[in-house]
Amino acid sequence: MKKLSAQAEALRQEILRKVQQFHSLAHGQPEPFEPGKSRIPFAGRVFDEEELVNLVDASLEFWLTQDHYTDAFEKGLAEFIGARHCIFVNSGSSANLLAFAALTSHKLGERRIQRGDEVITVAAAFPTTVAPIVQYGAIPVFVDVETRTYNIDPDLFQGALSERTRAVFIAHSMGNPFDVERVLAFCREHDLWLIEDNCDALGSRYKGAYTGAFGDLATSSFYPAHHITTGEGGAVFTPNPKLAAIVQSFRDWGRDCWCTAGHDNTCGKRFDKQFGTLPLGYDHKYVYSHLGYNLKATDLQAAIGLAQLKKLGAFIEKRRANHDKLLEGLAPLEDVFLLPQAQLGAEPSWFGFVLSVKESSGFTRNDIARFLEAKNIQTRTLFAGNLLRHPCFTDTPPDQQAFRVSGDLRNTDFVMNNTFWVGVYPGLTEEALDTMISAFHEFTNDRTS
Repeated sequence: MKKLSAQAEALRQEILRKVQQFHSLAHGQPEPFEPGKSRIPFAGRVFDEEELVNLVDASLEFWLTQDHYTDAFEKGLAEFIGARHCIFVNSGSSANLLAFAALTSHKLGERRIQRGDEVITVAAAFPTTVAPIVQYGAIPVFVDVETRTYNIDPDLFQGALSERTRAVFIAHSMGNPFDVERVLAFCREHDLWLIEDNCDALGSRYKGAYTGAFGDLATSSFYPAHHITTGEGGAVFTPNPKLAAIVQSFRDWGRDCWCTAGHDNTCGKRFDKQFGTLPLGYDHKYVYSHLGYNLKATDLQAAIGLAQLKKLGAFIEKRRANHDKLLEGLAPLEDVFLLPQAQLGAEPSWFGFVLSVKESSGFTRNDIARFLEAKNIQTRTLFAGNLLRHPCFTDTPPDQQAFRVSGDLRNTDFVMNNTFWVGVYPGLTEEALDTMISAFHEFTNDRTS
């Protein structure tokens, strides 16, 4: 951070005080809630003056790319999760791409994932969990999910296994941890990589440990709908220093050099090494060990994230409390709705309240969704439902459809047709939650009266 003159520092402090005042005037007072009129979002940002102060402070430094706020944010995230390494990136989708790309690196030798290798996953997923598998020429092998937890069914692993299986890449659905114990046992037995898509589950625990610390690699998203936000942003976590270096290489244009922005010759041998068939001593800052990208985030985003991270514990507790309230309020409706169930041994940091319309209910998911939306209660389907039924797969010529389905996807199709979710994010008030519960009861009463 650049040292400022006394006059500049005094002006900086005055600006930051004004930012606090601005927050109080512009964002400090929530609008009064009016049932049926006020919008009840499925997700949203929750912030105070600290996020604005950090953002403006970072902008005044005008370094823009990654610097001390990024260092602090990465360190804080790693400590929270219990991971050795955290790499801040520009989105959760980029985090998924980088996590998978790392496993294709030549630096992993015989364990690298190559074209034609298979990766076990699910179709009831967000598409960017699956996209990197396809984009790197590997074969996604789709297995079915369980209802109520909406996670992969571990009983189906053995049937999906082949001599080409190299990895498992799955998410903790809606913040509900998958059966970590069984997934890890399967991966260890067959020497498979595990990537945890933890984008919807920051703060979830399985048997006391945070999700995101179990896999060889794990990912987070900080899009505004998620547990904390940096606007756009994400992270990759790993306990493995070699994988961390590979992820950073892919993120930073594929370069071999590990110098941080603004620093040169960290290794002290910038002009002394031989790489590939380049001339001896070719500038290490311009040596590329991978065909990478620029997927870095900025210090401005990290500045917001650092303030959000301080609130994460309170956010998690509020999400759980909101979920508990909805679960209690909707329990009388179990004859028509399949209500969510936490994985045994898990403490979810819920992303949303997910439920399914039973086939015997006499109405459809769209019926209840239209009713709730008319009441200004936002709803969302469980992401892709069944990704294989979307144009990205159905409109691909048959000779280019490189995937495999193990068994059937009966529950996945049930999710596609019957499942939806509503919000539990920390910005929801008790009035909003009560309004949601009343709306569900009003709908079902109208149907049965």
